Amino acid sequence: MRILSVDPSLRGTGFAILEEVGTRIRCLEYSVVKNHPKLSQEGCLIAIHEALASVIDRHQPEALAIEKVIFVQSFATAIILGSARGVAVLAAAQKGLSIHEYPPKRVKQAVVGKGAASKDQVAFMIRALLGLTETPPSDAADALAIGLTHLRTIASPVPSKLLLRRK
Repeated sequence: MRILSVDPSLRGTGFAILEEVGTRIRCLEYSVVKNHPKLSQEGCLIAIHEALASVIDRHQPEALAIEKVIFVQSFATAIILGSARGVAVLAAAQKGLSIHEYPPKRVKQAVVGKGAASKDQVAFMIRALLGLTETPPSDAADALAIGLTHLRTIASPVPSKLLLRRK
């Protein structure tokens, strides 16, 4: 199975392509769609959509694993984050990918073992778990963690709804 995983953000959307063959998971690509601070919101959304559509065309994944909407204190931040997330989901839906969401605490728990792990802890564990030669940038590491969570969840004999409900 090959998946695209995304950690959405207007200025730095992390993405990764992971492939599972048997019991082996390997990373085919990871990066961050970096948008300049002066680029308009609309321009950022177009750049995210185009970059992810290109990645999908290049790697032909079967599914998208994406971070679930989280509580934020600012409505403006929530709307902007939701917009970035929306264009990522749109890019995947246009190509026929199935969509799977994971809450941030569940991702951290799956990768580090605790739901309150720091970004540095996630990046360190991702490097170790996937055997990467360098530590990925935090946005890309988060995307890799989301993808790894998805692959572990679908491989588990426990129904995913139960896995996601555990605290």
